Amino acid sequence: MRGHIPGARYADLNRDLSAPVGSGTGRHPLPAAEAFADRLGALGIGNGSQVVAYDEANGSFAARAWWMLRWLGHEAAAVLDGGFKAWIAAGGELQTGQATFAPARFTPHIGAHLAVSTPQLEQALRDGAGLLVDARAEERYAGLVEPIDAVAGHIPGAVNHPFTANLGADGRFLPAAELKRRWQERLAGEAPPNLIAMCGSGVTACHNLLALEIAGLTGGKLYAGSWSEWIRDPTRPVAHGKKP
Repeated sequence: MRGHIPGARYADLNRDLSAPVGSGTGRHPLPAAEAFADRLGALGIGNGSQVVAYDEANGSFAARAWWMLRWLGHEAAAVLDGGFKAWIAAGGELQTGQATFAPARFTPHIGAHLAVSTPQLEQALRDGAGLLVDARAEERYAGLVEPIDAVAGHIPGAVNHPFTANLGADGRFLPAAELKRRWQERLAGEAPPNLIAMCGSGVTACHNLLALEIAGLTGGKLYAGSWSEWIRDPTRPVAHGKKP
């Protein structure tokens, strides 16, 4: 199926939703907030725009865009549940070619507290503060396979909650009540604002943060560098196996 939802404009994960990879970064480092704000303006998104993000990847890329908009203080951000496949299944119209739109001005109001750096994570782990939740598939978390990064395993102390556990068989988010039940079980009494979400490169972790938002368990933070940044320093510890 060719085309896109009428009026949609394209944001690329590597070019628009990430900064260039550096010697000490993960695979999808966050861009500077001001640079992302400029890119939003170029896409015709202003502070008064309602943004709905969608993709063909179970919402994982769209959730990254959603989180980044929230990071810049933009509350009018949403994700199309089920993404492009759901739009097609519902008989939605398609458009080919480039959408036309006027540039806008986007002024960021940066929520620096929403993102956790590697030094901040290391301090939290030393202090035993918070709950680090890894969104990768169980076999990657356990270090049984690693198809992308140079080192297999997980950060010691992290627990596993694959982002796919947020979805039903139809590729849509589970009902809010079921998401709340699952996430309360994973939180195990930890307050939602103490949760730090991670994955391989800071993308699918945003899917977990969106699921928490749907469940009404808000306030979690993103470790944007995630596994691919953690392993840049070979002196950082690595764990293997499943965590109860």
